[in-house]
Amino acid sequence: MSQTIKIGDSIPSMKLMKATADGPKEVSTDELFKGKTVVMFAVPGAFTPTCSAKHLPGFVENIAALKAKGVDGVVCMAVNDAFVMGAWARDQKVGEDITMLADGSAALTKAMGLELDLVPRGLGVRSQRFALVAKDGKVTHLAVEAPGGFEVSRAEAVLEAL
Repeated sequence: MSQTIKIGDSIPSMKLMKATADGPKEVSTDELFKGKTVVMFAVPGAFTPTCSAKHLPGFVENIAALKAKGVDGVVCMAVNDAFVMGAWARDQKVGEDITMLADGSAALTKAMGLELDLVPRGLGVRSQRFALVAKDGKVTHLAVEAPGGFEVSRAEAVLEAL
């Protein structure tokens, strides 16, 4: 396991995939984070119970409040493919306010040291549940959940940290 990203570190420069009407499109983290204040939260998997019932909906409901606190963009990331992330976005009625990114091979997740080995449970390597705030590509807030937890990465907790 690589060293976990920490406050003051830069978001690794990588390419992720985003579902678009024209199919999957590559998006660079540099492009997403440069010169902006971005909230990125990650979930162990699209369509999984806590992620679908609470985590993503909390950010959808709080998007206006986040933007009112100076957030330029919100990114939801999961170790899934772009097609799954696109379907999940439609299912959750995300709209254009949240960028749904697929880290299909967990490359960014591993580069940040936030991977979660769920191989014994048949889910492969996934992302830990976390939320971070980055200003111009540098992490200013990081909240990683304890296994099974859903407290510090909630939209409401991120709002309090801004």
